[in-house]
Amino acid sequence: MSPTQPGQTLNLAAIQQTCSSDKAVSLATTERLVREAAAGGANLVVLQELHATLYFCQTEDTQVFELAEPIPGPTSQRLSELARELGIVLVGSIFERRMNGVYHNTAVVFDSDGTLAGLYRKMHIPDDPGFYEKFYFTPGDAQFNDGRSGFTPIETSVGKLGVLVCWDQWYPEAARLMALAGAEILIYPTAIGWDVTDDPDEQARQLDAWVTVQRGHAVANNLPVVAPNRVGTEPDPSGHSEGIRFWGNSFICGPQGEFLARADDSSESILSVTLDRSRSESVRRIWPYLRDRRIDAYGDILKRVRD
Repeated sequence: MSPTQPGQTLNLAAIQQTCSSDKAVSLATTERLVREAAAGGANLVVLQELHATLYFCQTEDTQVFELAEPIPGPTSQRLSELARELGIVLVGSIFERRMNGVYHNTAVVFDSDGTLAGLYRKMHIPDDPGFYEKFYFTPGDAQFNDGRSGFTPIETSVGKLGVLVCWDQWYPEAARLMALAGAEILIYPTAIGWDVTDDPDEQARQLDAWVTVQRGHAVANNLPVVAPNRVGTEPDPSGHSEGIRFWGNSFICGPQGEFLARADDSSESILSVTLDRSRSESVRRIWPYLRDRRIDAYGDILKRVRD
């Protein structure tokens, strides 16, 4: 992976947890699980989307904006101190208040000395029944002030992390742009689940689609994928639905889509794996997708639809 990181392996952990309406309780759970992961040898720990709160996007409520925090702020400071104390790279998630009226769903990455290595503001924002995210989140910037693309890996002491968030995981363009920019791992903090009234066959189809598309990004880009999701049933505050049952099934897969670890659909879990840093290079030598891309023929991909 990164030439600055010695050795051919990386100890990685992804955390699957339940969340509480009390931010202090959720963060205490996060901290407990992060400490356990670090004690097990993890150098990189990845948390799920919006792990400090319930998934509040089931309804549209202006009072929810009170949960948002600036960066730096209380939650980012706590994560920073935890990363520094444990000597780990930590990927967390914050409902960010950037300024009055501009809020983001933001992944934050802290290096092993506690410094903010970088952040990623969710680019694709859904607006579906039970997932009213457009009400709360402004999409991330397509380009930073210094000219970098919004799909830019974050450089850390354990390598270049291609951090994306949840709905981004359905878009091959996002994964490919991260890979082309040098990402060594694709990371998708997630909050996804079932409408509790869905029948079992529909639930199975949705879960299989979620897993399959992300394994496809691993295969198409010859990169490991880390996808931590939350668990537990969270009620709809409006009472208009029966809430969401978050389906867990967090997983880590290798650069050919092979499962390295996978959680169940109901338990808090720490998925721990040792990644072979040389695998992506080895796979790219025999499956050279990036070499054989016909970039001269892809111009229409920049159109909304082809006429």
